[in-house]
Amino acid sequence: MQGEKQVWQTEQYERHGRFVTEYGTALLDLLEPKPGERILDLGCGDGVLTQKIADTGAKVVGADASPDFVRAAKERGLDARLVDGHQLPFNNEFDAVFSNAALHWMLEPDRVIEGVARALKPGGRFVAEFGGHGNVAAINTALRAVSARHGRTLPELWYFPTPEEYAEKLEAAGLEVKYIALIPRPTPLPSGMSEWLATFRSGLDPVIREETAELLRLALCDSKGRWTADYVRLRLVARKRS
Repeated sequence: MQGEKQVWQTEQYERHGRFVTEYGTALLDLLEPKPGERILDLGCGDGVLTQKIADTGAKVVGADASPDFVRAAKERGLDARLVDGHQLPFNNEFDAVFSNAALHWMLEPDRVIEGVARALKPGGRFVAEFGGHGNVAAINTALRAVSARHGRTLPELWYFPTPEEYAEKLEAAGLEVKYIALIPRPTPLPSGMSEWLATFRSGLDPVIREETAELLRLALCDSKGRWTADYVRLRLVARKRS
């Protein structure tokens, strides 16, 4: 378990994680992309939402740390670049930065936010949604309990802040918070818990994965075998001070 790193595979994500981008479509209403705007999609994944932004006439750059996702986004004809979100190379060039379900994978949030602020033009907006405080709390607790039973230490892959914590970081980087809130979102898992764990915690030992799913069955699986993940999202809109 030591040194575990999330690995994204486009085909697996398409089968078991597509609900992430489907839920993210609603976030585009907050972004309100306009023709001719230059927008950065931070953590663009395989480019499904990036394409929706581009369809509005905006000029979109997709950035992701997964080579597989970047290839998939490029195959859609998008400007997608292999970029670590902690090391954004942009300066005062975007009208907006958009991010859906990606920021909780970036464990040094101050560096990420500083890069976002640097990438925005004065007055530019930051619209994002990601895992917030309490997100997958039952799943994370079960994972740690099962790992400990096997004598393993579970590396931290996720960052789930409170609105207050994240707002402080945004303000410190020169971003004025217009809206920030936690949104509970119990999320059906069409493929079940084991496949969710295989997709979103790719380094897990299969034995730990199956024991974790079984431990969670009572809490997150109904009498008809339908699984629901205990998602809580942090949604925000902020602007770079002029």
